[in-house]
Amino acid sequence: MNRNAVITGAGSGVGRATALQLASDGWIVALIGRRSDALQETIVLAGIRRNQLRAYPCDIGDATAVARVAREILTQVGEVEVLVNAAGTNAPKRSLEVLSLEDYHGMMNANLNGAYYCTQAFLPGMRTRGSGTIVNVVSDAGKQASPKAGPAYVMSKFGMAGLTQSINAEERGRGIRACAIFPGEIDTPLLDKRPVVPDATARSRMMKPEDIAECVVHCIRLPSRVVVEEMLVRPL
Repeated sequence: MNRNAVITGAGSGVGRATALQLASDGWIVALIGRRSDALQETIVLAGIRRNQLRAYPCDIGDATAVARVAREILTQVGEVEVLVNAAGTNAPKRSLEVLSLEDYHGMMNANLNGAYYCTQAFLPGMRTRGSGTIVNVVSDAGKQASPKAGPAYVMSKFGMAGLTQSINAEERGRGIRACAIFPGEIDTPLLDKRPVVPDATARSRMMKPEDIAECVVHCIRLPSRVVVEEMLVRPL
């Protein structure tokens, strides 16, 4: 098995934490995110492992851009064994009463369509090789709707859960497995987009990005004969 991975949303939060964890395990990691400067910050944080991380700025909601970046990664990094779809966003005005069409489409593109585009970009190589792991960082909003999350976010996360199930239903016979991780509240920059931003006390009771990164890496490390199809993780 090669040790090349692709992570979306790698400029912050769970994506960044997962990239640093995989680098410490000896993986070569292609970092995908909107902002080049944020991806470079992730690389700097890797310290002596920085040469194992490569930045690929991309708006994953753009199917053409994803196809282009995937070709670059496959050419420059090589075959991809692991894809982690960790990118995600929300909007302050998120309830049905105030959700704009622009914000709705932005969330669907970043949270669901992007995961689909990236999956389709790297699945062919996994099929040819007969192995691959796809981890989708969903949300417990993908299990149960809540006003806190908003309908567009909830819809996109239910869609990610369905994508994960579809991968396992269709691809397990080719040696490909998918895991959906459903985290509860995590102290990440995404909290700054809430209508009421949590204070330091509230954030201290939440999980950290590194906690979810450990879950992602656990699913990747498992023997190839095993798949964790779903993992629900919440703070104590």
